[in-house]
Amino acid sequence: MQSETDKIELEYLKIEDYTEIKEAMVVAYHTMPEDYWTRSQIKTLLDKFPQGQVVIKVNGQIAGCALTIIVNYADFEGPHTFNEVTADSTFKTHSEEGDMLYGIDIFIKPEFRGLRLGRRLYDYRKELCEKLNLKGIAFGGRIPNYHKYAETLSPKQYIEKVRRKEIHDPVLNFQMSNDFHPTRILKGYLDGDKASQEFAVLLEWDNIYYEKPSRKAVTQKSVVRLGLIQWQMRPYKDVETLLQQAEYFIDTLSGYRADFALFPEFFNAPLMARYNHLAEPQAIRELAGYTNTIIQEFSKLSISYNINIVAGSMPEIRDNNLYNVGYLCKRDGTIERYEKLHVTPDEARLWGMQGGNELRVFDTDCGKIGILICYDSEFPELSRLLADEGMDILFVPFLTDTQNGYSRVRNCAQARAIENECYVAIAGSVGNLPNVHNMDIQFAQSMVFTPCDFAFPTNGIKAEATPNTEMILLADVDLGLLRELHEFGSVKNLKDRRKDIFELRKRG
Repeated sequence: MQSETDKIELEYLKIEDYTEIKEAMVVAYHTMPEDYWTRSQIKTLLDKFPQGQVVIKVNGQIAGCALTIIVNYADFEGPHTFNEVTADSTFKTHSEEGDMLYGIDIFIKPEFRGLRLGRRLYDYRKELCEKLNLKGIAFGGRIPNYHKYAETLSPKQYIEKVRRKEIHDPVLNFQMSNDFHPTRILKGYLDGDKASQEFAVLLEWDNIYYEKPSRKAVTQKSVVRLGLIQWQMRPYKDVETLLQQAEYFIDTLSGYRADFALFPEFFNAPLMARYNHLAEPQAIRELAGYTNTIIQEFSKLSISYNINIVAGSMPEIRDNNLYNVGYLCKRDGTIERYEKLHVTPDEARLWGMQGGNELRVFDTDCGKIGILICYDSEFPELSRLLADEGMDILFVPFLTDTQNGYSRVRNCAQARAIENECYVAIAGSVGNLPNVHNMDIQFAQSMVFTPCDFAFPTNGIKAEATPNTEMILLADVDLGLLRELHEFGSVKNLKDRRKDIFELRKRG
């Protein structure tokens, strides 16, 4: 039949097609030849939901058909029967305000099987689901070979053996190969389905693009523009001069409509020059006195320039303990705090700095983000915990003096992008500070990393700055590509974890 195929077309079902549809149903369901849709039932479907009813034609002849309705899934995600979900084939359960596309029939005539036409019908349903912004697709899938094993296997055992390829079930195998996953067994689903012993499997496909309707006049961005500031260490006579330089970069990034501005770790270190006569532990504590002023000013700038600012990191004193912390200044005026959890040996030895205790994801108008300060990026558990909370973008402000220190941050950050299927942006400082103890030299090359799959750069690098040069780096990242990667990637680092043999969790 395949060699005779000249033209394959997908069309909306019309009532004029009924006679041909009826003939196709009779031959497609030869074990249940009396179970075909009546003309009035087809007309009702077309009146209620014409977009949901399609046929596929080969050389002008109907080869298959798919019928669907929209339901409020809360009414049917538990045990239910075919008669219940279709309201005894009156389709009164269909609702334009529903949230789930429910498949009530799909079939291909026997002589056209082998052309993968069923896949085209499923693909149409998926596209329709995305277009209508529905949560997903569900339907009760028959298990027509189950009657051969019913005496020795429960439906659950049968499905597990089908999943492991120990038993071939043409219907269930096909549906699972099209990204539908079993969620429960439905008992007594379809009257008269002896081959399935009246059992069915509730199969679901999740729409990764679904957005819950909101009453607020805001939309979640899909393409996000990142602005990285590769900051030049230079003397500043006071905090106002430093803020003037910071505002210059923020203004520039805002002019390019960036959504985020990322500053490096300890970008305000030049202000320590006036305390060089003090011991290093006292000098860093004097620097901490500027932190609140800088953050309050950054918050004002984030509002006035309409940009989210990841304010690198700065020293902060709490309960007489010294921490390395940063702040996320959102453009809606809110301020969030994050802490460096792992301080380096030098930070502990020279400054007496303590590690923080809080790790969390931040909700923004551009998705969920995580922030890890420099050394923290070298501990893979942290970013994995953030990924489990839905992180899309990881920001890493860093400060490294030598190339080998930079290489640790750079290589670990790229690994975090691959293993957590997210974007990672790193930004550091360049130049020299001869008048500040323990901050003499800096080396940096700011970068944006991506996962490594077909939708991303082959080397996993979206953008990279010129090494050791003051500049800004702009890069657009598409969050929609991450959603596709999680479901359809060549490999699925997050989904394929063997949670049956290991686990990772936060304490407290």
